[in-house]
Amino acid sequence: MESMSVQKTFYKIGDFISWYKNETLVLSPNFQRRSVWKPATKSYLIDTILRGLPIPIIFLRDRGVDLKTYEPTREVIDGQQRLRTVLAYVNPSLLKDFDPIRDDFKIKSSHNRELADKDFVSLTPDLQKAILEYQFDVHVLPSYVDDRDVIAIFRRMNSTNYALNAQELRNSRFFGEFKTSVYMLAEEQLNRWRDWKTFSIDDIARMLEVELTSEFIMLILQRQIVGKSKPAIDKAYERYDENYPERAIVEERFHIVMDTIDDKLGKTMKELPFGKRTLIYSLFTCFYNLLFGLEASLVANVQPKPISQEHISWIKLAGERILKKTAPERVLNATARRTTNPKERKTLFDYLSSIQK
Repeated sequence: MESMSVQKTFYKIGDFISWYKNETLVLSPNFQRRSVWKPATKSYLIDTILRGLPIPIIFLRDRGVDLKTYEPTREVIDGQQRLRTVLAYVNPSLLKDFDPIRDDFKIKSSHNRELADKDFVSLTPDLQKAILEYQFDVHVLPSYVDDRDVIAIFRRMNSTNYALNAQELRNSRFFGEFKTSVYMLAEEQLNRWRDWKTFSIDDIARMLEVELTSEFIMLILQRQIVGKSKPAIDKAYERYDENYPERAIVEERFHIVMDTIDDKLGKTMKELPFGKRTLIYSLFTCFYNLLFGLEASLVANVQPKPISQEHISWIKLAGERILKKTAPERVLNATARRTTNPKERKTLFDYLSSIQK
């Protein structure tokens, strides 16, 4: 079988705009999906471009030279929603089928507070230039590749991908307030996840620390211990996607809890079992309860309560007993399971919260 000659190059956004204006760029071939991105997804893309961060490769197909204009033409094979988003933001009048309801959007504050609600003409010349000069990584398929070949290529590419887990699916679905907040919080704790040996490099690559952070945030919002549930986590992302009024309070409390755990147990976390995913939810719940109260209302400027040294000593002792398997049988049974249902989590929470001799 002959090897396909694929050109790998970079093109600026300004190049794509120029081609589209000159009608030498086919944006929506027959086999491409129609534009279905939500405003939050579009805002996230523009913010990514403004930050100079990479985005997935755009695939084009060379369509040869137009015999009337003598201009080379290109067809978008994969990336039309990204390019349509850029065109709609920079100059919506360029899109022949522009629909304000479908295509109009501005940068959201959850993605960039300094540029929130700004359209392209409201940006400074430097920022406008940064967008127009941003370079997409582009692969150009030769003109002899037909539609059947294109479909076969993408089926082959997709067949080598692993199945997305629940959090990876959320990452591709949501782009609003809740996701932005949770991902920021999880990223801030990266060194702790590593130091506490809660997550491996592969776990973090697959966003498992983000999913756990989501559960912590849901605990604060719901004011109760709940089991790990994909539908419940999905519902939280959906509910707070556009409007998340409790965000500032929740983020502050999350920071306080994580800092307190590190301050009180940080040096001994490697020697205790609490860094494990099977136990850390109950540890976080215990500290949150001690600092604020599990059922505390989300009111601003609430000062955390002091935690006695006696309780810290007990938590360390409880961890040692779990390691040595001298803790009560109900506790050991709870730690032996996956501890993702409320019963086991409540058992561990009660054990850590009730000082024993």
